[in-house]
Amino acid sequence: MSIDQKNTQQSNENDDTSKQKKDITLGLVPAPELPEEIVSKVVDDLPDLLSRYVDQKVNWQVESVTDPLTGTAGNSKHILGKVENSKRQREWDMAICVTDLPLFQKRILVVADVSVKRNLAVISLPSLGASPMKKRVREAIIQMASEMYHGSSEEDRDQEEGRMERSEQDNEVKEKGTKELMSTRMTERLSPITRITMDESSSSDDDEDEIEDGDLDVRYLVKSRLTGSFRLISGMMYANRPWTIFPSFKSVLAVAFATGAYGLIFPNLWMMSEEFGPARYISLMVVAVTAIVTWFIVAHNLWEKPEEHGSKFIVRRYNVATVLTLLVGVIFYYIILYFLFLGTASLFIPSSLMEQETGSLVDAGSYFLLAWLTASVATIVGAVGAGLESEETVLKTTYGYRQRRRKRDAEEQENDDREE
Repeated sequence: MSIDQKNTQQSNENDDTSKQKKDITLGLVPAPELPEEIVSKVVDDLPDLLSRYVDQKVNWQVESVTDPLTGTAGNSKHILGKVENSKRQREWDMAICVTDLPLFQKRILVVADVSVKRNLAVISLPSLGASPMKKRVREAIIQMASEMYHGSSEEDRDQEEGRMERSEQDNEVKEKGTKELMSTRMTERLSPITRITMDESSSSDDDEDEIEDGDLDVRYLVKSRLTGSFRLISGMMYANRPWTIFPSFKSVLAVAFATGAYGLIFPNLWMMSEEFGPARYISLMVVAVTAIVTWFIVAHNLWEKPEEHGSKFIVRRYNVATVLTLLVGVIFYYIILYFLFLGTASLFIPSSLMEQETGSLVDAGSYFLLAWLTASVATIVGAVGAGLESEETVLKTTYGYRQRRRKRDAEEQENDDREE
């Protein structure tokens, strides 16, 4: 019986209490870092949204407690067990976990799981894609609460759809139905999310894995493996937060700039920039960016191994997300380095001197090409010999490292609690 049905039964027993709002506490359990950051931005909006979208006769209270949730990538069962412990300890009516672990039904991407019987749900943050993350998480939480409160059967969902059609349209969820996890956006059109119930999963011959009886009632997934992979990788890159890596490049940038600035003193780079064609410039840039990304991965042991997670399928996606995250950071670093060299060359190298050394007419394009060449050379020569400001920041770009660290911290905390 759903919470809504229980409340209806109680209100019929006492007409006086039916005029009073009932209290329901929804607990949110985000993982550390990005999930915690996003939940903190939406938690204050949720009581009002839940009242408007789920039931306005309820006094909704929303609490948030961060937990490492060191479950296994690909399986939500262990995560739901830990969330149920938090729900029981804090006496919540419902609990929703927001994790940064990717979840799978075999190799089909799972976005969210709901257990109406236990009033538990889990949302996989990277499965939502890259952006706008705040709105997606907010809408997903509202949908999870609606599933648990009103029930997840087709009849329950149809009744809820009718109720919403009779109510005023909510701007926050105006394009979202009661059987949809989020509003329809371009990403959802290209990579649609499918809602299946336990009965549908058990009776379907096409599904490769069944939802465990007694554990889950509803699952949201992306059935296309191709679009699901694109959605997951983009979400994992966002969860890796590549914009946090760049401050670690300060020493690398300083060494590379010093190397390139020294090279600009001599005419060798000037003459090479006049002789090189577009193919050489592009090839040298690709080699430079690839070299520094490879160096970071090898020097800091960022490449995940299957034996560490037990699944080549999951590890492959971890590694792709790590490479792309580093690539974004390195490209940003390269662009800054390019403009530094462009300004330096334009300011300190007279065009007449360049013409005298190269024997060619010098214009603005000559300085653009010289800066491009110098940025590539400096990246290869200077970056390899430089150290990072914060190795810990770079290590956080790997999913496996974050989960190993959280598991270690959780085990240490459990040991401390037992000793006390």
